[in-house]
Formats: sequence, C-alpha cells, structure tokens
Amino acid sequence: MKLHADPLTSLNTVTAYGPGFIEINAQRISGAVLVAPDQPVAQFPVDRFDDLTEEHFTGLLARQPEIVLLGTGARQRFAHPRLTRSLAQARVGVECMTTQAACRTYNILMTEGRRVLAIFLPEPAQ
Repeated sequence: MKLHADPLTSLNTVTAYGPGFIEINAQRISGAVLVAPDQPVAQFPVDRFDDLTEEHFTGLLARQPEIVLLGTGARQRFAHPRLTRSLAQARVGVECMTTQAACRTYNILMTEGRRVLAIFLPEPAQ
C-alpha cells in the first residue's frame, strides 16, 4: 500500500509498506526498522517477534519517546510486560499492532508532533 507524505515535511514518514519491506521517505528498507520523526532511521536487530528481549526495549529510552509503537508483522501480537517494564517505569506508552496498522498510526502521531518511536517488524515476503 502506498501512503503519501506531505512534501514540505523534513520528518521521517512511512510512504509505503508491503510484504518484506517498509518504505521511509520513498526509500525501501528490507528487514526490521526503527523510526522516529526527527532521528536517523536505523535497522532494528530483530526480524522476528519471538526474538525480542527486554534489552531491546530498554535501549529505546535513550531516544526519549513518549510512545513506542511495535508493528508485529502480519498478525497482532502483544509483548509480555516483562519485556516493556523499563518503558512502563519511565511512563512511556507501548502499543502493539500489526505492522500495517503501526505504519498508519506512526504517520498520524508524527504529524501531531508526538515523540513517537516505531519498531516495524517485517511481514513475510510472498
């Protein structure tokens, strides 16, 4: 699915997504990715939901998000509270949803000026 970005923005915007890829600012990225509106886009070191650890979430605190979106692939899965404990203790919200829903939600929160941080786990390529 293609999403259209406001051409006047310099913020990182999800412009498309599909099986095996996420497109940020019209640049296609394979694999898991970590995105914030005003910070460099980075590969995320985990491609599978089952490989997530508490350390992956604790490391996000340095980016000072107010909310973290976790796109869990083609189906919605929920991170165990022990994985996200450090974020909860820092009063950072965590929302788990399909990667497609996370892409759309990220764009909405980003345009509202929220300090959103998104982890997009890839959907399997067909």
